[in-house]
Amino acid sequence: MNPRPWWQRLGHRGLVLVAVVYCLFPIYFMLVQSLKSAHEDVFGNPLIVTDPTFENFAELFEPRGEVRGFVGRVLRRSYPFFVWLENTLVVFAGTMAVTLGTSVAAAYALGRLQPPGFRWWRRVIFATYLIPQTILFVPLYQVVHRLGLDDNLLALVLIYPTMALPFCVWMLSAYFEHLPREIEEAALIEGASRTTAFFRIVLPLSRPVIVAAGIFTLGTIASDFSLASVFLLSDLNKTVPAGLGTMEVALDELLAVAGINLMAIPVVLISACFARGYVRGLTAAMVEGA
Repeated sequence: MNPRPWWQRLGHRGLVLVAVVYCLFPIYFMLVQSLKSAHEDVFGNPLIVTDPTFENFAELFEPRGEVRGFVGRVLRRSYPFFVWLENTLVVFAGTMAVTLGTSVAAAYALGRLQPPGFRWWRRVIFATYLIPQTILFVPLYQVVHRLGLDDNLLALVLIYPTMALPFCVWMLSAYFEHLPREIEEAALIEGASRTTAFFRIVLPLSRPVIVAAGIFTLGTIASDFSLASVFLLSDLNKTVPAGLGTMEVALDELLAVAGINLMAIPVVLISACFARGYVRGLTAAMVEGA
């Protein structure tokens, strides 16, 4: 087989470089902006930072109500960012637990136990993933109001799983459907219950797909701003995305960018650490479900 011409290799590598720069530049720009002082932000180069400082990150954790100085005659506000961070972690943990627990159970029932019409049920569940969340604001608000969960973090813990469940159920059920049954049946013959076989045989074999479902769920809820802004109204109940939306960007632009970094960088690092498992899980689900 003849090697590709040098100009094809150069063009391919050039396209890869452009794609990498396109993906990484927004992250780089946000990081640079968050490390600038107000003076350098106005008079310095927008693409580099010459005198990095962490003052913007430190100001995020100043006690609420503390005076941060004036811009002209306007008092600069302080924000309960630490409270927002706690709320975000609670919502993330609750949503991940509900989504993964429910999706694994539903996917096992559809893909492994295979009730009548399970393929059509799976298609219907996946079709709900295509419904835009914006048209569901009113019915979701009515449900939340009737449950008495107005301005409550539990509202997001109940709503966020609906954004990720359809895809997770579809992906996991396709994997479970074609997972070899011999090992599980051998455990059942040896006297293990179906529950024991599920936890000790099926789940360990499904770890890459579950990791993929978890990362997909994390990315879905971390990128939400609209639902958190609609259902969380008081300052002390907001998550980080909703709280950052209340900042005075004209006065606290660098502070807002620092908050975005504190929110985004952990998500990026987690996704990077589990990137191999994410790709393996998606590939396994697609191959097994083909």
